[in-house]
Amino acid sequence: MESDSLKQTSEQSVGTVLGHLEHIISSRKTSDVDRSYTSKLFAGGVAKIGSKVTEEAEELVEAAANESDERVVSEAADLLYHVIVLLAHRDLTLAQVETTLAGRFGVSGLEEKASRK
Repeated sequence: MESDSLKQTSEQSVGTVLGHLEHIISSRKTSDVDRSYTSKLFAGGVAKIGSKVTEEAEELVEAAANESDERVVSEAADLLYHVIVLLAHRDLTLAQVETTLAGRFGVSGLEEKASRK
């Protein structure tokens, strides 16, 4: 079982890496599209970014069903990257997503889903 201090260190590093990635992605909104894949995604708008999110989600599910743990982690990383790009395109942040998730603690997933209807 993971100790509390080890778990906290792991959570902090995850937040650090994702926060750093989010910063880099946001900085690419104004970069040259000929020099940055992320800038090309931004230029393509929701249609381009959304198609990549869909593609990466499908690849993640396929990897989870049929491939190694390393492939699953790699595809999850690809999906997270593209989700962050989509959020940045809308000027939304991981902090906003985190706040929403935190607000769902202690609420049954079934109840939360039913409240959205």
